[in-house]
Amino acid sequence: MLSGLLGNKVITQIGILVNDIDKVSQAYADFFGIEKPQAIITDTVDKAQTEFNGASTVARAKLAFIDMGSLQLELIEPDEHPSTWRNYLDEHGEGPHHIAFEIEGMKEKIMLLEGKGFPLQQKGEYTGGRYAYIDTIPALKVLVELLENDK
Repeated sequence: MLSGLLGNKVITQIGILVNDIDKVSQAYADFFGIEKPQAIITDTVDKAQTEFNGASTVARAKLAFIDMGSLQLELIEPDEHPSTWRNYLDEHGEGPHHIAFEIEGMKEKIMLLEGKGFPLQQKGEYTGGRYAYIDTIPALKVLVELLENDK
């Protein structure tokens, strides 16, 4: 039987905030001797349905993904609009932002976590699934991202 609040204790991704995704992507490529990952841009608000602190936001970000075996590094360069990414980068500078877990039952998990004192900070859709950032910083010292992929 799976235990814990998420039903999964395998970290699938570490998110890192950056000011210049091209520069940092190249640095990772050089460091690991891999091809530089191609950056993508998140969907517009009409597709992504992005909400930050309960309000719709047009926030977008450039993303680059580096697969590291069982773990993925996600580099995130946010635009200027309100988002968890922009706020965290402005307050803390470049560096780790979140650890992510794949889950099932997004709405139920968000409700469960909010009931345990971990509020939803941002959520949105992406092609093939949805994400939610949960404010676990007071207890865990890092944000937790929930990823639910369509089957």
